Amino acid sequence: MNEPNAFLDPARQQELYGNPSRLSGRTSALMRAKTSGNPVPETIVSLVQTHHAQPDRLGVVLDIGCGRGTSSLGIAEQLRPQRVVGLDAAPALLAQARERAKELPDITVDFVKGDFHDLPLPAGSCDVAVAAFCLYHSPQPKDVIAQIARVLSPGGLAVLVTKALDSYREMDQLVASAGLDARGDKHESLYTAAHSGNLADLTASSLDVIAVLDEEHAFTFDGHDHTAQYLATNPKYHLAPGLYGNPGAMAAALHEFLPDQQLTTRSLITFVVAHPKKGQA
Repeated sequence: MNEPNAFLDPARQQELYGNPSRLSGRTSALMRAKTSGNPVPETIVSLVQTHHAQPDRLGVVLDIGCGRGTSSLGIAEQLRPQRVVGLDAAPALLAQARERAKELPDITVDFVKGDFHDLPLPAGSCDVAVAAFCLYHSPQPKDVIAQIARVLSPGGLAVLVTKALDSYREMDQLVASAGLDARGDKHESLYTAAHSGNLADLTASSLDVIAVLDEEHAFTFDGHDHTAQYLATNPKYHLAPGLYGNPGAMAAALHEFLPDQQLTTRSLITFVVAHPKKGQA
């Protein structure tokens, strides 16, 4: 019997996002391995500049699932709206985002705790709403998108971002080949609730989709030690005690069972751009 999808299991959210070092370590390992694909915050900014009628006169930009604030700060620096609101459910990540924002005193970014099923903003108050790599944490992503539609102003723009179901499948195969989890390549995708194959349809339930962009990102990890820094943070696998959250132990296990080798893996990133439905805003 399969265990609950970790991204949809409320009991695991503190484990996943209660300590910003897990997320920063995971992101750092992935970005060091990246060999192709534009930085996601830059693509979000480009899509807003292309599809919003007045990208140089933005009021409020809402960044849902802002985490450590990377996209929020990039949006604030590059688009210069009157205000950026970064929203997340994890206090520890918000605290780090606020610290990072202190390094940019000339921009206005507010980081607030909130539930994306009940956005704490008035109807029609946002010129842009971004939801990157967070909708798959909801068992009902359509409800989140309906909230996005509610807070968008007339002429507003939503940019929603997710990954393909088979993202990083080469890592799944490595885990299975090493015997760390014999079913490592059989588990349900972490992105099943909102993925590249269904995001446009989910969005169309509340918004008018005007553009879809698919972009393949590739990553080459230079050996087991590097790969382990990412694998040890992945809640998808059923690992022996002491491996999850412990890159050193994960690396040692990989070295024990497989010759050291590079690992190249891929992820399809999908961006969906949408407007409020006519007559809705």
